[in-house]
Amino acid sequence: MIPSKHVNIPKPKVGVLLINLGTPEGTDYVSMWKYLREFLTDRRVIELPRLLWYPILYFIILIVRPKKSGKLYEKIWNKEVNISPLKYISKKMAEKIGKVFGKKKNQSGLCNELWLTIHQQCDEKYV
Repeated sequence: MIPSKHVNIPKPKVGVLLINLGTPEGTDYVSMWKYLREFLTDRRVIELPRLLWYPILYFIILIVRPKKSGKLYEKIWNKEVNISPLKYISKKMAEKIGKVFGKKKNQSGLCNELWLTIHQQCDEKYV
């Protein structure tokens, strides 16, 4: 039992963060180049020394792969909403998790966020 003059303690919130390594914004060369560069410069993905890896990445992979990867992504791209399958599925998962925990964001105390890139940093209010 809390004394009557006790400081108000807010109810704890449940946090659900859906985080993955990201997805391209489009299937064109520039979108694929940006995505591949972001993904393949992450030290957790490629563990080679940068002095060795960067010439391979910038002078071979980022010249050839964006076009090839873009063509492959076109085969699975969700054309109705113009987003990648990963982003579409992740958004649907976030919506369903939100419904399971409550009616609307923050009314149930649920903080439901979706981060689709490795370089987005966690906001202090969610950690």
